[in-house]
Amino acid sequence: MVLADLGRRINSAMMDLTKSNAIDEKALDGILKEICTALLEADVNVKLVSNLRNNIRKKINVKELAPGANRKRLVQKAIFDELVALVDCHAETFKPKKGKTAVIMFVGLQGAGKTTSCTKLALWYQRRGFKVGLVCADTFRAGAFDQLKQNATKAKIPFYGSYTETNPVAIAREGTNRFRSDKFDIIIVDTSGRHRQEQELFAEMVQIGEAVRPDQTIMVLDASIGQAAEMQSKAFKDAADFGAIILTKMDGHAKGGGAISAVAATQTPIAFIGTGEHVQDFESFTPTQFISKLLGMGDMQGLIEHVQTLKLDQKETMKHIEQGIFTIRDLRDQMSNIMKMGPLSKMAGMIPGLGNLMGEVGEEESSKRLKRMLYIMDSMTEAELDSNGRVFVDQPTRITRVARGSGTSVREVEDVLSQQRTMAKMVKQVGGKSGMLSRMQKNMAPGGRQPNMAQIQAMQKRLQAMGGMGGM
Repeated sequence: MVLADLGRRINSAMMDLTKSNAIDEKALDGILKEICTALLEADVNVKLVSNLRNNIRKKINVKELAPGANRKRLVQKAIFDELVALVDCHAETFKPKKGKTAVIMFVGLQGAGKTTSCTKLALWYQRRGFKVGLVCADTFRAGAFDQLKQNATKAKIPFYGSYTETNPVAIAREGTNRFRSDKFDIIIVDTSGRHRQEQELFAEMVQIGEAVRPDQTIMVLDASIGQAAEMQSKAFKDAADFGAIILTKMDGHAKGGGAISAVAATQTPIAFIGTGEHVQDFESFTPTQFISKLLGMGDMQGLIEHVQTLKLDQKETMKHIEQGIFTIRDLRDQMSNIMKMGPLSKMAGMIPGLGNLMGEVGEEESSKRLKRMLYIMDSMTEAELDSNGRVFVDQPTRITRVARGSGTSVREVEDVLSQQRTMAKMVKQVGGKSGMLSRMQKNMAPGGRQPNMAQIQAMQKRLQAMGGMGGM
């Protein structure tokens, strides 16, 4: 991921801070030097880095700290706050309302990923109940309409474009008028990529804006273009006065600090980031959550929001857990849900501590293991799936049959069955009439005794054991 190396280096400096016996002027200088060097090498503007260093210095005067103050905690908080301030321009992003048509126009350089980002944003809003339409006003790039048409069709999003009309202003006007008359909540207009030195294309962009009267203009910025991001974003800001930025190609390994510098240069908030080529590789941007994720501290809020938008069917499994039951089918359903959530590295990055673990195992190897587990369970009969696995103990030949049918080994089938037994044991302790869930529900009922902290902590530990990497 872009800035992944930056995150590791800053995290390493923070770890050195935790390990050090005392924080003095020399130790603080060493930590700040390491962090600033990492930021500069990631292409963050030198003025921003200098301001960050000076602001931390103002907040932390080692000589004036009270004797009982937790110096490590204060330094960590100051560094975290300044990193957040680096990507936070304290401006609100546009929020559309259902029942009221809003037009969003995309602008940016050629090859930044505008067309793909248009589809990603349309799908993001569609999953949240908005009626969204796409308009292709890019007549400059060959195949632009075909690309948008293909993306929109795959995502089942209405679109408008033309193979015969060459005037992008006319296409943009006609498309938005059609979607307005059909009472669409959001109309997203894709425009041609252009460079700040292409005056005619910039004039065309202004004309499109005048024709569609956008409620928000978004600049799509390639996270890997480095220091050029600042000059380009300023030129687009002067011409189109965009109100938000989408950072793309955040899954690459190039430097991304230049894109961060563009935020400061234009005082425009980052609204979303693209983390891959697929339509689901798209995340809303919150400065605090972004820095937490960058430093390996996770993004639980983002994970919860992501899972909610997927609308996964968990009713049967939750019913079984309440009853203290966990079948092989329940295990298969949970594994299928994990695969639907997107790249495992993305999920791991949202869970504190798991990002580093994923780096050790590898995205490809982790996905391969999950897929092979699904192959094994897909090769079982309906009766076997609905069982607690005991049938395989009583009739071991079934294991051989499943291994042959799934193209896996007997050992792998036994591992899946062992996984199911472990999870079933945990569920039995939590669910059922005498389980912890039942006892807590009774206590939470009117007149019941509220659970104490020890009970809640015990419950949390059991649930973590069920859903943690051990359970995976």
